Amino acid sequence: MKASSLSLRAAVLLVVVGMIWGIVMAASGDHSAMPAHAHLNLLGWVSLFLFGIFYHLHPEIDRSRLAIIQTWVWIVGTVILTVGVALVHTGHSIGDPIAAVSSLMVLGGMLLFGWLVFSASAPRRRRCDPHSLRSKPPLAGALVSHLT
Repeated sequence: MKASSLSLRAAVLLVVVGMIWGIVMAASGDHSAMPAHAHLNLLGWVSLFLFGIFYHLHPEIDRSRLAIIQTWVWIVGTVILTVGVALVHTGHSIGDPIAAVSSLMVLGGMLLFGWLVFSASAPRRRRCDPHSLRSKPPLAGALVSHLT
């Protein structure tokens, strides 16, 4: 599976969960877990969707194992972070260490994504073929081939 497909599919699943959760909060009148709901929608829907677009636009990265790992780290970190934040905001202190550790996972996922982005936009060095230096100058060769 490509990273773009994984990212986009996970984004859709997580936003559906987030929407249902929002409807349940509204129906019950209990909005105490709203920060966790917001984390799920921002990290799970928006970020994953943006990752999917980036990966789709960079096919050489999209097929890489590192991109798949980055996406899975982000998905797992987001789900665990959402649970931790929900526990904290509903009065369960056990959520603090869960949110802390999973936030480091999400940070790691973003650092890995940043590395992939910067490596994709780094200029690639072209190898110089010494034999091509003895041939016609590039402009003249292009002009001759265009005219013929």
